[in-house]
Amino acid sequence: MIDVATLSVIRRWALREQLSIREIARRTGVSRNTIRKYLRAGEAEPRYPKRVSRSGLDPFALKLSGWLKTEAGRSRKQRRTVKQMHADLQALGYTGSYNRVAAFARLWQEQRVVAQQTTGRGTFVPLAFGPGEAFQFDWSEDWAVLAGVRTKLQVAHFKLSHSRAFYLRAYPLQTHEMLFDAHNHAFAVLGGVPRRGIYDNMRTAVDRVRRGKERDVNARFAAMVSHFLFEAEFCNPASGWEKGQVEKNVRDARHRLWQVVPPFRGLTELNAWLEERCVALWNEIEHGKLPGTVADVWAAERAALMPVPRTFDGFVEHTKRVSPTCLVHFERNRYSVPAPYANRPVSLRVYADRLVVAAEGQIVCEHRRLIERNHHGAGQTVYDWRHYLAVLQRKPGALRNGAPFLELPPAFKRLQATLLKQPGGDREMVEVLALVLHHDEQAVLAAVELAIESGAASKTHILNVLHRLLDGKPAPAPVTSPQALKLAVEPQANVLRYDQLREVRYAS
Repeated sequence: MIDVATLSVIRRWALREQLSIREIARRTGVSRNTIRKYLRAGEAEPRYPKRVSRSGLDPFALKLSGWLKTEAGRSRKQRRTVKQMHADLQALGYTGSYNRVAAFARLWQEQRVVAQQTTGRGTFVPLAFGPGEAFQFDWSEDWAVLAGVRTKLQVAHFKLSHSRAFYLRAYPLQTHEMLFDAHNHAFAVLGGVPRRGIYDNMRTAVDRVRRGKERDVNARFAAMVSHFLFEAEFCNPASGWEKGQVEKNVRDARHRLWQVVPPFRGLTELNAWLEERCVALWNEIEHGKLPGTVADVWAAERAALMPVPRTFDGFVEHTKRVSPTCLVHFERNRYSVPAPYANRPVSLRVYADRLVVAAEGQIVCEHRRLIERNHHGAGQTVYDWRHYLAVLQRKPGALRNGAPFLELPPAFKRLQATLLKQPGGDREMVEVLALVLHHDEQAVLAAVELAIESGAASKTHILNVLHRLLDGKPAPAPVTSPQALKLAVEPQANVLRYDQLREVRYAS
């Protein structure tokens, strides 16, 4: 095989300088038959046969094509990534690189797009929306550093279809209560409720997809829709283009927000930052279809939105039975309940950030919801020591090693250390703790601190100080006296004074 430069020299010598083939062969070292072949071809560039090289992926090409076809029919959130498919191929014996698998997947996708365009698929109709007509919703998965740990987040995306104003809020899970909380915050920030909401067929909204547009909608989701008075519409399966604006917003948010998000101490700070950044971006992004920025068009659209009603009470209710240790279990975590409800059924109302326990039509207690696990992956237990006071009054000895009492306020801790050194100190400490059932806890703590400072840390003195505080009287000043009293004028023995007293008595 000769290169292009050599062929050019051969053609010039033969066609322009009229050298013989023998002379050209002598000068170049190329055989005369080869020179004749290229001269007869009449082309200035040789044609080389297409190189065919075997790849280590060839034995797995059919399997990988089947996987790609299967994943293309699934929803975006359920698809395996190319990295996961590469790992699965390695389990089957593939020893090649990830880049080769990624190149195969790109080529397969390009050929699929061409085939769809050839058959008429992949052609869409542009959509237009009027002011206040609709909003679009979707979930995405993103990452942020919270409390020094890189954390996976579920992000709710809202976008007004007319003005293109958008709102993001992050949660640890994609559950009903998170979805309801996201709608409460989104409508408040967007300034109203549109007439329609466009969703995909997410499990938190649709129990079953039927023919056409028919859906079995979840009862709690339907209650939220009824509360906010908008109409919920659901896309056809695998038809994300029907809510293409929010799909694009998910992609845009990756470089507008998540690539520049700073670390935060928790979700509350992150969501406050997200809200601030979203509103700021409205003023920076041009609308594209209408004059002005997104903020300008949103300001005009706001008048067409329905005013936001009161907050939707978006809880999910579970029936739980309180354990003998006064605990209810939820998501592998345990939460304390007042002792009178032990071994009884209660209603657990789950919100995005808290848990509320109700029984007999009354709110019994409330706890901050825990999502994370401890270092060993086990659940955690949240105690409220006040819930165990009824048990403690019957069993005061449990105060010494009771797990709920390890987190008593510092003033109670100091008082406990003093009283437990005395006989009957357990019972007296329990009676002091029981004061919080009838009086304000901060007032009891103030009375305990004053009693400790005065050096008379006893139940009687604490009660005295507490009643003075509740009556608005100042606490008595501490009495400072010497250890031994000494008389300034010592009395003198005088028996005459006794005789004088007798005389006065008999004279009267």
